[in-house]
Amino acid sequence: MAETKPILYSCRTSSCSFRVRIALALKRIDYEYRSVSLLTHEQFGEFMKINPMAQVPALVVNGKTLCQSVSILEFLEEKYPEIPLLPSDPFDRAVVRELVELVNSGIQPLTNDSPVEYHSSDPAGQSAWEKHWTTKGFTALETRLAQTSGKYCFGNQITLVDLVVVPQAVNAFKLNIDMSQYPIISRMYTTLMELEEFKTSSPSEQPDYPSELRK
Repeated sequence: MAETKPILYSCRTSSCSFRVRIALALKRIDYEYRSVSLLTHEQFGEFMKINPMAQVPALVVNGKTLCQSVSILEFLEEKYPEIPLLPSDPFDRAVVRELVELVNSGIQPLTNDSPVEYHSSDPAGQSAWEKHWTTKGFTALETRLAQTSGKYCFGNQITLVDLVVVPQAVNAFKLNIDMSQYPIISRMYTTLMELEEFKTSSPSEQPDYPSELRK
């Protein structure tokens, strides 16, 4: 049976969707983009039949659905190994996964809209919460990257770490966090965003980015 084009349910404002878009671009995978607006709470409608957690991204491959961005990244790595995003050495692969989880478990879920809004209804309180967990995580990440980075986050090969660091850095910029505290993370962001795959995967390049905001 011929394979069908993968469908990515995504939102331009979602850092987790950003991760998957980068992976699809790096692996040269053609896919259909379907927008789910988190701003208008579209995820709580029909989309819940696709993901009961009401979260993006979701990837549909040949009629089968995968949710959770890191699970999707691991699937893409196994199904499309020609352009690898994990090192060949088992220990190195584990280190990359550790760094991914530093962001995926230690920063992103704590700064997502749901816990932020549950923590406080006050915008100042929400911002303080997001900044606290982002700076805590980035301080640890900066220390680890001092040990692992080369041109990219892990040596000189683009890996899954790079795919989670860039979207999280974008969120940090939105929070007006002083990124001079994190020179390695800042360098990674600048270096990676010069690559076409990262540029075309960025929020402003997506179909659901408002036309009036385009330069």
